[in-house]
Amino acid sequence: MTLFDGYVAVDWSANGTPKRGRDSIWIAAGGWGGVPAPENPATRAEAVVRIEARLADATAAGRRLLLGFDFPFGYPAGTARMLTGRDGWEVVWARIAELVEDGPDNANNRFHAAAALNAAFAGEGPFWGNGLKRDIPGLPRRKPGGWGANLPRNRRHAESEVRRAQEVWKLIGAGSVGGQALTGIAALEGLRRRTGAAVWPFETLGEGRDHMLAEIYPSLIEPAPGPEVKDARQVRAVAGALQRLDETGALARHLSAPRGLPPAVREEEATIFGMQDPAELQAAARTSLVRGG
Repeated sequence: MTLFDGYVAVDWSANGTPKRGRDSIWIAAGGWGGVPAPENPATRAEAVVRIEARLADATAAGRRLLLGFDFPFGYPAGTARMLTGRDGWEVVWARIAELVEDGPDNANNRFHAAAALNAAFAGEGPFWGNGLKRDIPGLPRRKPGGWGANLPRNRRHAESEVRRAQEVWKLIGAGSVGGQALTGIAALEGLRRRTGAAVWPFETLGEGRDHMLAEIYPSLIEPAPGPEVKDARQVRAVAGALQRLDETGALARHLSAPRGLPPAVREEEATIFGMQDPAELQAAARTSLVRGG
């Protein structure tokens, strides 16, 4: 018996204008309610509407979905206390959702939100990289110092294990994920409150019957060649891998892996699904087919 009835992989984007194609949002699904090809909504607002509709349909049918999103779900240990005076991931998510403004046309204030978050820390940072031509007070253009002293650590446990993964603080430049995390966490904070979905590994390690939201890193998988852009092929491969792992009984082991990681992973940092055994994740992707509903 599988843990889930459907599997969704989302390649997120912090684009400031509507966009399709390369470096935009892609959504692939496997199992119940799947789609024959990845979807490519032009905006985050449209993506959230589609995802929430899929969750509502699954709930009405008594089905459970696992949804993976390609952005960090947390920040290095100690960030919550420095930022809010309290511990735990929930206060960080709530604060980000309070500050990030994201319009229906993708216009967003992620750089200004990062500057507002920086105001809680001593010295410059930790968020850095200004994608605008004009200066933003409180947001340094270059990477600051003070990591692990007046600032949190530069990397989570996940980035210390997956060296290709970028730090969560970097907002611009090749491979940067800081903007995706800010806009993504803000979107998921609303989504989880509206739908009751549980966040892995903070609230669940796979147990229960709630829908589950998890952090993925599609670059752990090398997708099969094809005519689609790489982003589309990657989310298709991840959705298929999740489905295959569940069918073979291996998914539960991957979901329970945070039990062996530092406590801060479950309390604040989050982690990347599948990073403990990327070879198995790759093998599952190769042997899976993402099936339509």
